[in-house]
Amino acid sequence: MNMLSERVVPTRQRILHQQYRQAPDEAWIRDHARTVPGDTSDPFHGEVEPANNAGHCWAYGIHRAVGGDHDAPNPGDLLTSALAACLHSTTGMVSQWLEMELADLTVDVSAEADVRGSLRVDASVPVGFQRMHVSVTGRVVSGGNDAASLKALAGSAEACCVVMQTLKRGTDVRSEWHLS
Repeated sequence: MNMLSERVVPTRQRILHQQYRQAPDEAWIRDHARTVPGDTSDPFHGEVEPANNAGHCWAYGIHRAVGGDHDAPNPGDLLTSALAACLHSTTGMVSQWLEMELADLTVDVSAEADVRGSLRVDASVPVGFQRMHVSVTGRVVSGGNDAASLKALAGSAEACCVVMQTLKRGTDVRSEWHLS
C-alpha cells in the first residue's frame, strides 16, 4: 500500500481534530512502563515492561561509566530510542499532511552526559544528559523538495514530536515512594 496515495494520516487525524475540539479532555493520554521485580542483588540489570507491549519485557543494563557491564541497552539508550522513534513517526505523519512522500528516512539520536554528577564525584556537574544530537536523513520522493517545503517539514515535525518537546521544555516529574 502506498501511504501517500492513501493519505492515511490526514484521514485518521481529521476525525481526531474534530473530536478533541469538541471534547478537549478526551485528548489526554497516559503512557506507562514499569520495571519487573527481579534480582535485587544485581542493580546493574533488570527488565522494563512497556504498557503496550503485550507482556513482553525489555532487558536493560547499566552503562560501564557508572559501574555496569554495558551488556544490554541502558536507560540512556532507551531515552534516545524514544526520541528517535517519536521523531521518525512524527516526520512520517507530517509529511503526509504536507503531501510529501519520503523514502529511506532515518533518525539518529545521541546523548552525552558527564557522569561525575550522577556518581557524586563533582557537585557542580549536573546529573543528566548535557547534550543531545539528532540527525535526520532521507529522501523526498515526491511532493516538494524545495528549501521552503523541507524547512516546513522539519519545523512541523520537531514542533509536533512529543518526546522532543518534552526533552526541550522539561516536564514536571513527581515521585512517590512506598518503602517499608
